[in-house]
Amino acid sequence: MIDLGLSSGPADADLIKDGSEATFMADVVEMSQTVPVIVDFWAPWCGPCKTLGPMLEDAVKAAKGAVKMVKVNVDEAQMIAGQLQVQSIPTVYAFWKGQPVDGFQGAQPGSEITAFIERVIKASGGEAPGDGLNDAVEAAEDMLSEGAAVDAAQTFAAILGEEPAHAGAYGGLVRAHIAMDDLDQAEAILNGAPAEISTAPELEAAHAQLQLARQAADAGPVAELRAAVEASPDDLQARFDLAQALHASGDAEAAVDELLTIFGKDKEWNDGAAKAQLFTVFDALKPNDPVVLNGRRRLSSMIFA
Repeated sequence: MIDLGLSSGPADADLIKDGSEATFMADVVEMSQTVPVIVDFWAPWCGPCKTLGPMLEDAVKAAKGAVKMVKVNVDEAQMIAGQLQVQSIPTVYAFWKGQPVDGFQGAQPGSEITAFIERVIKASGGEAPGDGLNDAVEAAEDMLSEGAAVDAAQTFAAILGEEPAHAGAYGGLVRAHIAMDDLDQAEAILNGAPAEISTAPELEAAHAQLQLARQAADAGPVAELRAAVEASPDDLQARFDLAQALHASGDAEAAVDELLTIFGKDKEWNDGAAKAQLFTVFDALKPNDPVVLNGRRRLSSMIFA
């Protein structure tokens, strides 16, 4: 397995502990000089605490050492609770450099807890849980753009070993296999994507690229198709075939030009095939690509003319 520099982190016992008035100074104030410490004020009789506590623990474990957690039973630590003005529970404080820097009261959804943990880590100058993986994705994307598709695929796969539902890594793995001309494997990976990311933009883009790669395998010679279009400009099928061949040869801009020409001549030709193909080309490119921006603008002007 490729080493991404993402270790499994310290043992849970080092990350989460029960605190008391006697240990609060060491566990929270002193420890927070080097790493943020989340303090969960709870009580055995508190219903919401029983839900919030495990969710907090999971989020702290997911941070893999970037933050620690101390659980304080207010019934047994009334002095500390009074000093920090804990008026209801659950109450959560984040300490950094010995001082509270963030906090909340009451039960929270998982997304809010994750955002809270990320804020605390970033406030301390640390790296939020997803940042390391995102950096690894960027590195793999660089490999892919430089033609090292095999290395990119291995890196994307390693990232997915850390976070199986990372949409960027999943889409990247599909595109790496497309670059290796292993279209069947690319399709199998795409079909196996977790449901929660199946409609993510990264996977939609990978799906569009796979469609175009399938078309490229059947694309004819550009020169012959261009000659056919020049000989018969109103032969929209020939022009459509030319657009596919142009895209297969790496000229997305020229392909878009031909598809827009078809759309301008007959918007409904072949059940709107030109418009559908345009959207496939757009989806396969980055949203801020000049080909996409210009193409969408021209298409919109035709639609609403």
